[in-house]
Amino acid sequence: MLNLSTRHDFHTLLDSLTLREANEQPAVIYLSVEAEPVTVSRAEFVRSITGYGAALRGMGIQPRDLVIIAHTQDLESVFAFWGALTIGAIPSMFPTLTEKLDSQIYIANITELVALSNVRAVLTTDEFAPALAEHVVCPVYGSGALLGSLDEKALFTLYMPDEDEIAFLQHSSGTTGLQKGVALTHRAVLNQLASYSTAIALNESDVIVSWLPLYHDMGLIAGFLLPLVQGVPLVMMSPFEWVKSPAMLFRAIDQYHGTLCWLPNFAYNHCARRIRQRDLEGLSAASMRMFINCSEPVYAESHALFAERFAPLGVKPEMLAVSYAMAENTFAVTQTPPGETPHHDMINRVLLQSDLRAEPVEADHPNAVVKVSCGKPIAGVSVRVVDAEGMPLPERSVGEIAIQSDSMLTGYYMRPDLNSLRDGWYLTGDRGYIADGEVYIVGRSKDLIINAGKNVYPQDIEAIVNGVQGVHAGRAVVFGVPDEREGTELIAVVAEVDTEDAEARKRITQGIRQAVAQGSTVTLNYVHLVDAKWLIKTSSGKIARQATRTAYLEGALTRVETPGA
Repeated sequence: MLNLSTRHDFHTLLDSLTLREANEQPAVIYLSVEAEPVTVSRAEFVRSITGYGAALRGMGIQPRDLVIIAHTQDLESVFAFWGALTIGAIPSMFPTLTEKLDSQIYIANITELVALSNVRAVLTTDEFAPALAEHVVCPVYGSGALLGSLDEKALFTLYMPDEDEIAFLQHSSGTTGLQKGVALTHRAVLNQLASYSTAIALNESDVIVSWLPLYHDMGLIAGFLLPLVQGVPLVMMSPFEWVKSPAMLFRAIDQYHGTLCWLPNFAYNHCARRIRQRDLEGLSAASMRMFINCSEPVYAESHALFAERFAPLGVKPEMLAVSYAMAENTFAVTQTPPGETPHHDMINRVLLQSDLRAEPVEADHPNAVVKVSCGKPIAGVSVRVVDAEGMPLPERSVGEIAIQSDSMLTGYYMRPDLNSLRDGWYLTGDRGYIADGEVYIVGRSKDLIINAGKNVYPQDIEAIVNGVQGVHAGRAVVFGVPDEREGTELIAVVAEVDTEDAEARKRITQGIRQAVAQGSTVTLNYVHLVDAKWLIKTSSGKIARQATRTAYLEGALTRVETPGA
């Protein structure tokens, strides 16, 4: 397997064990609610991606051409991505258009990307291909056109890239354009996979279970490339089906003896609160080594809720690990060691807000707040915390997280106007601190609210609001509103609710205000309730805090509530 000691045996992603050893061992097992599982052996995987590669080449795709893959997530996405790699094209996974995304914004984003990045072709669904083709200057191929061109028996010569050639792009998500393509070389990706596999002690007995979208770095690297390069089975399901039937995850773990699974923080709450007890009868999760929390701020309450809810299935606290990751570093920056529970740092939240210091206090201190460690940096990665001038800060001082590694991006694809590094360090935009060598994240620089001299991180307030009964789970956003009279930023909450009853909404509003007052040191100035599916989202399905804030400042929100004291 690829790890730090065998790194010299691997030169490109096409040296993956799944491709090297084309046998009958399972490469991918695809699960669906409405169909029988589909098991793809390594040999079948090689035949399929060879056929897709031949089809793409028949469509005129050449080495170094950028190909956007915007299918509904299924085996077609998997085969198209690897098929593009086999002919030397540069694939990039994108979300497909769904009912949760505004079609006009989505088309505008892809149109902008095609123009900026010289996209050679877009692969998408048959339903969406005609509409998109009217707006972009490159060819758009629906599933039917691609499948009709497959030829698994075609004479085929595997492209042999250089280690420092771009392997693929990971695109940032957003609401104002998807133009930031994170360009990653074969060398950088292999360095990451070697270091990260060592950090999680990956072995031949592992089975990775994932519902994560492939257009996100956590899904693409941990839940897709890692198992296929390493030759461990990947049990895969659609994120759209998982969110509706989260018990799918535990059924898959039980049936296929899953050992590793990556989850954003909201998924711990979603599973604990949405899975019915009868859907867990007879299941076991005792095979699991780690559920790894990644991509969102980590909350101790979410881990505790998950561990208690699924303890009868064999879930133990030491299975709940954390990783801090980002596309610009290919994926992982840090990782909790296997078999260890993440460290909890009890600090003074008042000093965190006023002095930007993470000062330790006892658990019974009136201003105590717990922060969850993301672990120490993995091999090949250095982390430091810097001030506004880029100067390193001492331990327990809050500043911007900066990283340096051997798995860093080459740059943003065809965007020379975007400077990604400062003196060899990538400034992440995340704010946090280091204590005893471990990294703690407290929020994003661009989202920070300065209220009456206090530094308020909206994620912490959102976590409180999302726990209020009547608020649609995971559908609350907090941001600052400039106030010239007060000379500071006021704090606003916009939350989705499922009721239109005026009295019920009044109770929810009061509940939000009370919960925030009791659970933090701030007072909300505005609380606005909106209907379900109202909040603006990014292309990856996350709440777009800044876009919602802009809509508020421009008066686009229906102001349900009046300012509070």
